[in-house]
Amino acid sequence: MLDREVQTERTNMTSPKVYLKPNVLVEPLINQWYAWSGLIPPATAAMFVANSHLKIMQSFVAAPQTHVAALKNPAMRGGPFISYGAGMVGEIKILIEKTAQEQSHLLELATAIHQLSNTLNEADGTSLDPFYSRVPPPLKGYVELIYDLNGNPSFRLIEGLLYKSDYYRPSSQTVALSLVTEDDRPFALSSPILGGNGHLFLPVPFASPELDELFRMKSEPQPYPYIKQRLAVADEDDRRFSSFFTEEPPPESPKYEQDDVRVRYFGHASILIESRAVSILTDPVISYAYDNDLYRYTYADLPETIDYVLITHNHQDHCMIETLLQLRHKVRNIVVPKTNGGALVDPSLKLALQNIGFDHVIEIDEMESIEVEDGFIMGLPFLGEHADLNIRTKIAYLVSLKNRTIMCAADSNNIDPELYRHIHKLIGDIDVLNLGMECDGGPLSWLYGPLLTKPLARKQDQSRRLNGSNYERGIEIVNQLNPKHVYVYAMGQEPWLTYLTSIQYTPQSRPIVDSDKLVADCAGRGITAKRLFGHEEILL
Repeated sequence: MLDREVQTERTNMTSPKVYLKPNVLVEPLINQWYAWSGLIPPATAAMFVANSHLKIMQSFVAAPQTHVAALKNPAMRGGPFISYGAGMVGEIKILIEKTAQEQSHLLELATAIHQLSNTLNEADGTSLDPFYSRVPPPLKGYVELIYDLNGNPSFRLIEGLLYKSDYYRPSSQTVALSLVTEDDRPFALSSPILGGNGHLFLPVPFASPELDELFRMKSEPQPYPYIKQRLAVADEDDRRFSSFFTEEPPPESPKYEQDDVRVRYFGHASILIESRAVSILTDPVISYAYDNDLYRYTYADLPETIDYVLITHNHQDHCMIETLLQLRHKVRNIVVPKTNGGALVDPSLKLALQNIGFDHVIEIDEMESIEVEDGFIMGLPFLGEHADLNIRTKIAYLVSLKNRTIMCAADSNNIDPELYRHIHKLIGDIDVLNLGMECDGGPLSWLYGPLLTKPLARKQDQSRRLNGSNYERGIEIVNQLNPKHVYVYAMGQEPWLTYLTSIQYTPQSRPIVDSDKLVADCAGRGITAKRLFGHEEILL
């Protein structure tokens, strides 16, 4: 054993140091499905496996040509259709069997959640104590039975305990590596990742410190044998694994040292706000680096250390596990909205991130502040975009550095303009407003359907949408907060994001028409205004 360690050390000393290539695509997977934040908590993971993943795969096996035909229509890209040809039916059958066997504990948990919801429908407003004996065995000891003030029965999941149980299995987590050379990627949420296509699967849990070592190699080289040994890559995978590394150093990204506050737009809702003393990054969704016609900032443009990452809400395009894992080694603190605690539809983002390896997770409530060098970060109320569900894990941020104020409102829908009158009384006029205007979002069922325990009428589903502000609601925020700069962002327009958003606008699309109108209105008032796309740099 000692001789082997000595030999390994000698090999590391004599081997050239290499960097991780900037176009290595990193796809975190759970049960071979793309890992987004809804697949981390045990209860929601159970519902998505049972009510989404298995059903999509069974549909594909029954009628693969239906899936193939549907995906020829760009409008169906974000639908429940697998992006493989009919020749992959056998592989999908194998994955169905594997899921039924290896995820039987989650399937039992999902069944228990449905059973408990149905049982609680019998509650008549009297004590729920007798119902504890009827809690299905998989949930016993993991729930509290409750009423709301209107007498509606429900249950609270004891999430912290579920993470310590057999229902949370990091062994189901893997990371798939491949090389990406273009923006286009299949829609991530409706297809599992199978073998082939240049993928190399690393069977390491997301919390593994070895992943931090790998991603640190984007800027800090290590001997190739060292990282191969750390990740336990088999010799037969050496050729593929070695293709992910280069001896060519990346371009340097000097620390920001100017007196102004610099704001850089990285795409979608990713905003890097820097002063000489502090760096703050919102909703990180960062492009890989490869030859393309659309200039963008990439991982190489991020500072060596990010003091605060701010997550506005728990949707896959704002809390992106793929990006967060690659940044973990350089992030000092990650700030998330406070949650209700224990609701199936509103799991704790803090617990999810802690369980995948983030040590310094800070929950922030509405109107609460965090002091930072040169200023503060304040949480502001965020209404809408969650289909009227009782979800508290959503917050806008006011970042104040050197007396410049930048509001990142994400997908806030200004349903009640009185809210911003109250906010203005407390914070005054602001310098910059960043506002999402995806005002034609999908229905409730598009994202939350697998969590439903009883059917939702189509009329109700279609009326309860994942909408941000339209022109009328957006301009009312401008009227209340009097910003000097207004930027429409978080539109999902960047071509490297369609695998998550499935958005393909035309000039006639309502979000484009309404955001154009808002930009023109602001410009007519002498306010600097623009719909952001690709990249942008603003100095304040």
